[in-house]
Amino acid sequence: MNFTIENDELSIAVQQTGAELRSIRSVKTGKEFMWNADPAVWASSAPVLFPVIGAIKNGFVKYKGNEYAVPRHGIVRNNAKVSLLAQIADSLTFGLQADGDTLKIYPFQFEFRITYRLDGSRIIVEHEIKNHGDEEMLFSLGGHPAFRCPMNEGEVYEDYYLEFEREENESTWLLEDNGLVSSRTRPVLEHTNILPLHAHLFDNDALIFKNLKSRKVTLKSTKSGQTVSLYYDEFPYLGIWAKPGGHFVCIEPWLGIADSADSDQQFEQKEGILKLAAGQTFKASFTIEIHG
Repeated sequence: MNFTIENDELSIAVQQTGAELRSIRSVKTGKEFMWNADPAVWASSAPVLFPVIGAIKNGFVKYKGNEYAVPRHGIVRNNAKVSLLAQIADSLTFGLQADGDTLKIYPFQFEFRITYRLDGSRIIVEHEIKNHGDEEMLFSLGGHPAFRCPMNEGEVYEDYYLEFEREENESTWLLEDNGLVSSRTRPVLEHTNILPLHAHLFDNDALIFKNLKSRKVTLKSTKSGQTVSLYYDEFPYLGIWAKPGGHFVCIEPWLGIADSADSDQQFEQKEGILKLAAGQTFKASFTIEIHG
């Protein structure tokens, strides 16, 4: 089931299962900006990543002497137990709480909420995580929105590029075949703020950046005026990805990262892991801005 809200600028639809953003549409032009989740290519549009991001080494983490098989990208994605908590004129809030099933694969008494809030031409994606347990909670958090590319008829993928707000000199961390982060890097942004898109950019999986100076990146075309910007002030890692042959590009803000190939699988030692004290609440948000 999808739930929709709109204002004078945008209409959005969010699927209850997984609290997944399915559509961002211009009210004035009818133009759609989200990937259509074509199952023949990639059957998602904006998975919600919690409490892990990407692959876990050997499929499980170790915590206090036990092993927990947390799925790739976590337990919110594709989860039919996600419920709609609130719908008002400008926002939708969804939630998921720990239960007997989640405790088998993730040993914490969590409450997860995500709110999609419309503000003019912006969608603010707000996350709230509460630790209802009596011990410190470990987690990662991220977004995975996929934007249509090309956006218009008569354009091709190579007409598009990503523009970072600052000049960067950054390499991507290369992934192993099993999705784990290797110790090897490859230069991608060399004293530039422009990343041209092309058909083979993701032949070796996602681009993973750990040290970008920019806190904003914009999807642009050399032929048309529509743009999609993503602001990720609170998210230190950024992934860029598309399925080869897919007419989309994912811009992924992360608080956390996939396991490294040399990980010891100890959850407390996982790179980028966040720690939340008992009884405390964590909040983080990113923003999508549409022009055109």
